[in-house]
Amino acid sequence: MSLAFDPTSAYDAAFSGKATHVVDDSGERQPFAVGVWSSEPDWVDHELFIAPCDAATLDVGCGPGRLVGEISRRDVPALGIDVSIEAVRQTRYRGASALLGDIFKTVPGEGTWQYALLADGNLGIGGDPVRLLTRLRDVLTPEGVVIAEVAEHGAGLVREERQLLVEGRLSVPFDWAVVGLDAIDDVAAEAGMQVAATSSVGGRHTATMIRRGQ
Repeated sequence: MSLAFDPTSAYDAAFSGKATHVVDDSGERQPFAVGVWSSEPDWVDHELFIAPCDAATLDVGCGPGRLVGEISRRDVPALGIDVSIEAVRQTRYRGASALLGDIFKTVPGEGTWQYALLADGNLGIGGDPVRLLTRLRDVLTPEGVVIAEVAEHGAGLVREERQLLVEGRLSVPFDWAVVGLDAIDDVAAEAGMQVAATSSVGGRHTATMIRRGQ
């Protein structure tokens, strides 16, 4: 097997169409769902993520831009952010605005975004969902809303290292997390937020979070 390479380069290769799998702590491999993320949004995407966003929306870990692209087409101000230059390129090709960057660094319009999306498991970015949600509190308006995809009830909170396997080449490990429906209330509370609602549609689950006390 070739020498490991950095995760960002692995994401670029994956989004460019190379066969990719996600490898977890146990060594289990799952296909990296680039085909799904590169397609047009389906009815579940519309119901869980697109329809609720009627004001300025930040799509965190936007990938190839299927969500932010559709939100933009509805004349809603929207921006995707991703660490992959290939993901950003594809998002812009859809006609949406996208930023190559890290959510934990400065984001344009901090404090003015009404919605932040964490679809496709992106609540796991950085391996610390409390830190991520705390960061999004600064990015959003005081009345802002986080819509995060979560795992099924019973998944709990798992922090682990993952790698991407791209055509036989393994990336350097990176931190990731999985948050289940049964753990999201505690995670939100620790970040100074509260779960206002949960939704389950088509086998997928989301938690809608606002600042605590709102």
